[in-house]
Amino acid sequence: MKNILSILIICIGVNFLFSCKNHSKSNKTEIQNQNVKIDYTDDGNGDTTLLFVHGWCIDKTYWSDQKAFFDKKYRVITMDLPGFGKSGKNRTTWNTAVFGRDVDSVITQLHLKNVILIGHSMAGDIIVQAAINNPKQVIGLIGVDNFKNVGIGNTPSKQDTLMYNQYIDSLKRHFKALAFEYFNHDLFYKTTDSSIRKRVLNDVAHADPTIAATCMELNNFNEASKLIQSKKKLCLINSDVKPTNTSGLKAKKIPFQVWYIHATGHFPMIEKPKEFNQLLQKAICNVKI
Repeated sequence: MKNILSILIICIGVNFLFSCKNHSKSNKTEIQNQNVKIDYTDDGNGDTTLLFVHGWCIDKTYWSDQKAFFDKKYRVITMDLPGFGKSGKNRTTWNTAVFGRDVDSVITQLHLKNVILIGHSMAGDIIVQAAINNPKQVIGLIGVDNFKNVGIGNTPSKQDTLMYNQYIDSLKRHFKALAFEYFNHDLFYKTTDSSIRKRVLNDVAHADPTIAATCMELNNFNEASKLIQSKKKLCLINSDVKPTNTSGLKAKKIPFQVWYIHATGHFPMIEKPKEFNQLLQKAICNVKI
């Protein structure tokens, strides 16, 4: 009889814990920025939070390997920027400033502290803006295959700006063809696996053309001055296929450190996830130094 009671107590306890775990998941905080839904994942725990922000035309699932690797030690948040993935599209403005406020909403509404922002591609500028907006909560910045020419080059001429704006207009009207050309020519490397190419291009094909093209419009975001304003060290994990010119960072005395991942395209986190995670751990450890 005692054995039967013991078994019942254990079963009840296990069921209780399981139901509590499920209950907490069902009570997931709904995050919005001005009535635009922001979809996200929230895993792990720890004194430090890693908040991952994806790049152009992709979504938070590109961080799945990182989430699985790091949630044993850190609280790990991945988010879909509005306009992409499962987040809302019910607004008309798509630029660094408003995307930065989306990241602000995640930080504020989840009450995050000791946040390291990790941004891929175009999200590099976004996380810098979010760090400026949240100086107490954000403790570090990690860019992934971005910030390769900070402080380099002259201000575009009127003719350059006109030509670029014409390209953006064409991108809105012929999005799939021009976007595919861009990815195949500039963002994939010869070692990029065919399954990865297929995955990325499928996501590009399903992106909203107007939103995606508008994201690429010039918005006068001066990376060097913004990095200085953020007062944060910049850690970079960049593919070595295309050079990273750090002379501008040095000239502007912006604190930085860069790690190179060999022979990948623009998506090192899914092309070489094990090597990428090792470098990301180094960046996390160095981000506050």
